[in-house]
Amino acid sequence: MRALRVVAGIMALSLAGCGLVPAPSEGPTPPKKSSGVVTKSLDDVERYWREQYPKISGGQKFQPVTGGFHPYTESSPPLECGGQSADYQPNAFYCPDGDYIAWDAQNLIPQLQEQFGPLLVGVVMAHEYGHAIQARLGNTDQQTVVLEQQADCFAGAWLADVQAGRSTAFEKPTAEQLDDTVAGILMLRDQPGTPAVAEGAHGNAFDRIRAFQDGVQQGPRKCAGYEAGNLQVTEVPFSTRQEAASGGDLPYADAVNLLAQDAQAYWTRTFPDIADQQWQPIRVVDAGQAPDCGDQDAAVEDQAYYCPGQDFIAFDTERLGPQLYDRIGDYAVGMVFGDLFARAAQDRRGESTTSTAGQLTVDCLAGSWTNDQLTRDQEDQRIRLSPGDLDEAVAALLAFGKAGTGGPSAFDRIFAYRKGVLEGTGVCV
Repeated sequence: MRALRVVAGIMALSLAGCGLVPAPSEGPTPPKKSSGVVTKSLDDVERYWREQYPKISGGQKFQPVTGGFHPYTESSPPLECGGQSADYQPNAFYCPDGDYIAWDAQNLIPQLQEQFGPLLVGVVMAHEYGHAIQARLGNTDQQTVVLEQQADCFAGAWLADVQAGRSTAFEKPTAEQLDDTVAGILMLRDQPGTPAVAEGAHGNAFDRIRAFQDGVQQGPRKCAGYEAGNLQVTEVPFSTRQEAASGGDLPYADAVNLLAQDAQAYWTRTFPDIADQQWQPIRVVDAGQAPDCGDQDAAVEDQAYYCPGQDFIAFDTERLGPQLYDRIGDYAVGMVFGDLFARAAQDRRGESTTSTAGQLTVDCLAGSWTNDQLTRDQEDQRIRLSPGDLDEAVAALLAFGKAGTGGPSAFDRIFAYRKGVLEGTGVCV
């Protein structure tokens, strides 16, 4: 069986109640003025829960954390929590025994603020406060992955309140700020191959972003209902020792060829269900040798596009492909192919691919192909997903779908793609 390559993720550290965040880059970062953002964020999160907690607790009054908020550094490590070591770690956590929230003010928070903006800092603090909400609801006797994604969902619910203009700490975020925040969440994922049932599992980026978007779009009541029986978790362990040892790696050339062939076969099977016509095989050519196409429908301008007039797909195998493969992983290549074939399907249906609604349909249709790969049996001889591939798809969407390009934001595109991944073609058209 062939599995797609995975790229190594960043294992989130954990201490006491929760560890949300990755280790810092090489070398210590001098303390920066991020405490103000953290304090304002936590005050705003408490404002939010004063209003919302009675709605999900049967009318019980909200009780703020009693142990306070505590920044720490290497020279001033965090408070002890439940007998666990108080050694310095680049982390942020809620301590249930002391009912307090602590964070690394030396490396972690300054780096997140510098790389992804202050809104991500607010989301991190809203996540940690989400664990305090769980403790108040008496809702902590669940698998770690459920608790972590519920906290992600609670953080998304708070962000929706910020988007509504009710925050005392942040103005309404721009589409670019939302995309930067999603990019930061992408970094806060488990190592590919971590089973969802493993102690300390937080979930892959695909699942964490799904939980976050649940909160944004459906509010805290949706989050409060999370439990193992209703939580959609896509992360799976490696299926064999050989796959784990290799990371499910395929050589680049094999990945390109097999992905293109698989997409062609998928649409041959599926297209009649959405278009009342048969799928005609589409040519895939190297972008450097492609015929002229004045009406190209670009996914990545000049490097990967669908040409509706001459009905071919062009993909740059010399520059774009290797860059995607090396920097993200082979399912970043798969994400681009998924987009291109979905564009062809949408165009052949006589529907727009350039409007906002058309682009989101393309993303959903691309996700439906991923759904087909995700749900294949272990015995299936076609390519199937390996742990980490969905994170690579999200990373590719962020790389090519960020706001500012004139279309929908990556935040919205990931939501559309996720619909297709989780539910298949029927939800897209």
